[in-house]
Amino acid sequence: MLYQLYDWQRTALEPWRLLARMANEFYGHPASPASYLPGARRAAAAFDLMGRLTQHYGRPAFGVDRVTVAGRECAVREVVELEKPFCRLLHFVRDGAPAQPKVVVFAPLSGHFATLLRDTVNSLLADHDVWITDWVDAKEVPLSAGPFHFDDYVDYAREFLRFAGPQAHAISVCQPTVPVLAAVSLMAAAGEATPRSLTMMGGPIDTRSSPTAVNDFAAYRPMSWFESKVIQRVPMRHPGFNRRVYPGFLQFAGFVAMNPDRHFESHLQYYRHLVQGDGESADSHRRFYDEYNAVMDLPAEYYLETVERVFHKHLLPRGRLVVRGERVRPEAIRQSALFTIEGELDDISGPGQTKAAHALCRGIPAKRKAHYEAPGVGHYGIFSGRKYRETIYPRIRDFIASHDR
Repeated sequence: MLYQLYDWQRTALEPWRLLARMANEFYGHPASPASYLPGARRAAAAFDLMGRLTQHYGRPAFGVDRVTVAGRECAVREVVELEKPFCRLLHFVRDGAPAQPKVVVFAPLSGHFATLLRDTVNSLLADHDVWITDWVDAKEVPLSAGPFHFDDYVDYAREFLRFAGPQAHAISVCQPTVPVLAAVSLMAAAGEATPRSLTMMGGPIDTRSSPTAVNDFAAYRPMSWFESKVIQRVPMRHPGFNRRVYPGFLQFAGFVAMNPDRHFESHLQYYRHLVQGDGESADSHRRFYDEYNAVMDLPAEYYLETVERVFHKHLLPRGRLVVRGERVRPEAIRQSALFTIEGELDDISGPGQTKAAHALCRGIPAKRKAHYEAPGVGHYGIFSGRKYRETIYPRIRDFIASHDR
């Protein structure tokens, strides 16, 4: 019922959003006489902020149209190579680019769209043939598609890696490190070819190491609390009507609650930038929050099972994770190289949680393993931003290149 009330509220605010947009144009457009009245710029800024705080943010576009490869500019096309009910395997085809290492990026299924990894994709495209898991908002998936469990995620990962072929490299960012490691472990145990390398970034392999506030929040609440407090049914006007989900708006509220003062100050600064006419700073705020505010619903089965298996019972590091009746054995992985990356200031997956994969993957020789803890970097800085581009991505590029044969 909470989700339905939220949806009605959002619909009821639509006229006010339109009014705010009109008022912003009335007081802010240079062609409007009202824009020259005293206080007009402040009024326009206030209405602009009101519109942004109340609008709905859908899935953003990747917006990657061109990339420079080996000194040559190539057009980039998005091609859906595989389409499943809950995910698309998206391929960034670079027209005219030379053959380069193939990389499958596993984006998080944790509330944001895969476009959150836009910076990751942009960097990779200069040196790699890039594919990414583009997750579908669960409220857009009809009930007829059935449920989506943790085991289904592992199945998707195995299917995508098989489709990409044994010459591919896998990169998992945050949440998918666990199901991707499980998928590769099962592939190795079955005698299948595994990716040439596994790069795992800021993921909860073992949340018992350096637990964060996020880990504690998940660990110290019983599963009955999550079932009763955060699981909702999709409202009637969406294709996934009546599907049980963990709604994006609740996830977003959790994101904001972690740093409310920072978000309040950011919006206050945005208002000041508009009043001062600092368009560059205002545009930077818009770009960040257009992505940050765009959230999606998660299938309830997958969300609850992830909380239980990863944060409550720590099944993977304890050697007790079972998928489709088969125990997951990371020690079976022998052919793939392993690179783990963590941020010193990560407040979502603390230092040591991703590095735990090294002890689990004891079948991989030490010379084919590497670990890097990025100094002064938080969770999002692991895969986005200047420090990622300047210090982290070069290490990923070099690691992939050194294990591409």
